[in-house]
Amino acid sequence: MTIAIETRPPFPPFTRETAIQKVRMAEDGWNNCDPEKVALAYTVDSEWRNRNAFINGRAEIVEFLTRKWAKEHEYRLIKELWAFDGNRIAVRFAYEWHDDAGQWWRSYGNENWAFDENGLMQKRYASINDLAINESDRLFYWPQGRRPDAHQGLSALGL
Repeated sequence: MTIAIETRPPFPPFTRETAIQKVRMAEDGWNNCDPEKVALAYTVDSEWRNRNAFINGRAEIVEFLTRKWAKEHEYRLIKELWAFDGNRIAVRFAYEWHDDAGQWWRSYGNENWAFDENGLMQKRYASINDLAINESDRLFYWPQGRRPDAHQGLSALGL
């Protein structure tokens, strides 16, 4: 019996180009808001810290993301590479969303990632802060899903 090994290229050690590719792939996955698909980018025993939540394994990732996107409506995310070395990548990000009451938010944060040799994320540590914004202050306008290539990134938006 052959066991299929899960892989998610590009693989470490990362170059600047492959680190940027990995960041964009993560952004694209999260912008599609599909917890089951997003979870496949992580090892089966992946460890997360997201704000004050400690999440272990794909099943908990799916549960967490399902709750997250049930609360954070019209979610749109931009990630940007901050640093990389070997199998590690650091990113900064911002995302916009609104709650059930219609209040818009911009959430800012940083993530530290560590990958296994097959390109799956083993560890994810996220620190996030939320800022209430007026709907007129939104900057992330594109149809739900992948951010268009022509849409500005965080640095170009002054974030």
